[in-house]
Order: sequence, then structure tokens, then C-alpha cells
Amino acid sequence: MPQRQLTGSRIRERRIDLEMRQTDLAQAVGISASYLNLIEHNRRRIGGKLLNDLARALQVDLAALTEGAEVALLDQLRSAAAQDRGAGAELSRTEDFAGRFPGWSGLVTRQAKRITDLEARVKVLTDRLAHDPQLATSLHEVITAVTAIRSTASILVTDNDIDRDWEERFHRNIYEDSLKLAESSRALVSYLDTPSDEGAAALSPHEEVEAYLDAQGFHLPYLEEGGAAHHAPTLRSKAAASILAEYRATYSQDVRDMPLVVFSQAATELGHDPALLAARFGVSLAAAMRRLATLPETLGHPAFGLAMCDAAGAITLQRSIPGFSLPRSAASCPLWPLFSALSQPMQPIRRDVQLPIEGGGRFRCYAIATPAGAFSFDTAPTMQAVMLVRPITASGSPADPVGTSCRICSRSGCRSRREPSILNDDAV
Repeated sequence: MPQRQLTGSRIRERRIDLEMRQTDLAQAVGISASYLNLIEHNRRRIGGKLLNDLARALQVDLAALTEGAEVALLDQLRSAAAQDRGAGAELSRTEDFAGRFPGWSGLVTRQAKRITDLEARVKVLTDRLAHDPQLATSLHEVITAVTAIRSTASILVTDNDIDRDWEERFHRNIYEDSLKLAESSRALVSYLDTPSDEGAAALSPHEEVEAYLDAQGFHLPYLEEGGAAHHAPTLRSKAAASILAEYRATYSQDVRDMPLVVFSQAATELGHDPALLAARFGVSLAAAMRRLATLPETLGHPAFGLAMCDAAGAITLQRSIPGFSLPRSAASCPLWPLFSALSQPMQPIRRDVQLPIEGGGRFRCYAIATPAGAFSFDTAPTMQAVMLVRPITASGSPADPVGTSCRICSRSGCRSRREPSILNDDAV
């Protein structure tokens, strides 16, 4: 079944939303109700003037009825099937399923994305528990206070001949240590606590900003329209607000250099190649990569992951996609092109990589490291690297093996491994 036929389901959904009868819509565009019924059930092709007339009668943009969003839905369904090949999904009937059951199709893709996100979060939290210095410090303070209180209390209980002055001193020590314990416990609870009405709380200013951007799909329509002054999201910390303000300023500049409609058309025409797009719009390669990561999937563009890091390799911005997420609280796998770019400033890198994930985890990565900020004769430039990540299907071409971080990577025989994996005993 051609992808175009899915347009019928969208026409039917829009008509029902408007509480319009089938006969009324058919009369408005000059066709019979029976013919419209065939269109709505994806049994007739549609295009040209009739499609434009239907969009006008339904009071909706033509793009909302055409195949861009359909391609994205089909890609998401195929990706969901690839993540669980044992389920035996009939890939040859993907288009038929999406056309007949668009609501169920949307549910399947959302649940597949949620499962992937939760799996990635579990891996990150597992790694965080093992490496997070703040968590380790808080736990150490709690254990130290408890040990001190227990030692002092045992002296008071077992020794009946304690001098009164020493007894008062021990009581004062217990009191002071109990205050430290209470303070350390509150700090630990505050650090770990996630309000039930806010979902998973951001764990750092950078993660807080990414949580906000992820909720928007990293696409900010109000900045596309130049209305930044009227949209100032409330974030918990001043640090997060500062980071977001810097991101919005960069985003606005990218919008001015690469307007959405023109850039979207060019991206499709040039196969989403960041180098070709940078040349066409006269911008840096890093800017073209950032802009690709903000293209909405509803326009038929693939989902792009994005990662940025400073010269120390610390992740400063990340857009995760299914299968791709670099840890923040521990060192990432050094084999990613993002980090290779830091040792080759201004040299573009394009490389296919493969994660140790059954049935998926293959990506095409574009990366480059460039100076950040203004140049000066008195100081060395500060470098930052950016990497664009696009999922690709397996092919005969070779792909470089990469992981997430050593502690949760199951790949064996890696010469870059820093420490043994907790996932198996063979990863060395």
C-alpha cells in the first residue's frame, strides 16, 4: 500500500474533529459521498486540486494531510519493530497497519519510545549510583554521623563510672552529631527526591534544560516566529535559566541564518547532509548540525540526536534519541566521534558506529571541534565539539564499535576499556 494512501485516514480524523458529515464535505469539494468514503478508508489515491480543496474545506494546512508525517510514523513503527525482532512484527504490512489503525500506530510508537527512554534512564541511574561524587559524599556524611552517634552512645551505655563533665560532653557530641545527621539526610533526600507531579526531575542544570527542550522536541516554534520575549519558561535553578538563555540566543541566530521553511526543503533535497547544507546557507558546519537537530519530525524529517561537549569531554548539551544517550555522571566511551574531534580541531568527521545492542544501535555520526567564543592573541582558544547522530539500518559497510560507558558496556576485547563492566564477566 503506498504511503500516500495514509492521507485518507488524516482526512477522516480532521472531518470528525470538525463534526462535519461525510456528505457535507463531499459536496463542498464536488465529489460523491461514496468516493469520499473510499478516500477516507485509504482505497483511492488522492492529490492535486482535490487534495487542496479538501485541505481548504477542512480548514487545515496541506502539509497536515500529506505524506510527511506519514513517513515519520512508518519510520517509528519500523524502528519499534527493530528493537524487538523476536516479536515477529509483519514489516511488510506496516503501511497497511498505520493506514487502518492510525491511533493504535501512534500508541505503539509512543510506548516503544517510552520503553527505550526508561531503559536508557535505568542505565544512566545505575552508572550514576556508582560514580556520582555528590551522592557518594552525602552517603559518606550520613554514615560518618551515624557511626559517631553509635560510638558515643555505646560509651554511655557500657561505662557507669563516667565523670559528669565527660558525660555532658558526650551528650553534647551526640546532639551535635544528630544535627549533622539530620542535615545530611535532608540534603540526600532532596537530591534524590522526585516530585510525583513533575515526573523525573532534572538532576543538574544541564539536565534540567535538556528536560525542557526534550519536552518541546528540541524545536521551539516561538523562536521560529521571533517571539522569544514572550516565552520565558520557569526553571528551578538560576544556572539552568542561564544555560537556556544562551541556548535560545544561539537558536535564534540559527533561525535567522537558516529559516525553517527554506532549510526544511533544502534538508530534504540534499539528503540531510550537514556539509552540503552549511555550504548552501553559508554557515558553519556546527550550525548546520545544530539546525538539523531542531527539525520537527512531523515535517517528514528523521529523528536526529545531538551531543556537545567542552574541551574536557564533559557533555554540555544532549538530545537523546532511541538507542543513543551518553552518560553525564561518568566518563563516556572515548570511541565516539564527538571526542575524536577534539584531537582534530576544525577537521570534519563522518563515521558509522555500532552499539552492542541486539537488533539496532547503528548510527551515522557527523562531528567537528571548533573554537568557542572570541579569539585573542593572549590566550589559547577554548574548544568545543558537536556531534550529529542519525539512526541508520544495518548494511554491508563496516561500522566502528562504540559503547556508552565502560561500566555498563558489554562489549568484550575493547582496548579502550577503563574498568570492568558490571553486565558480564567477559568484558575486559
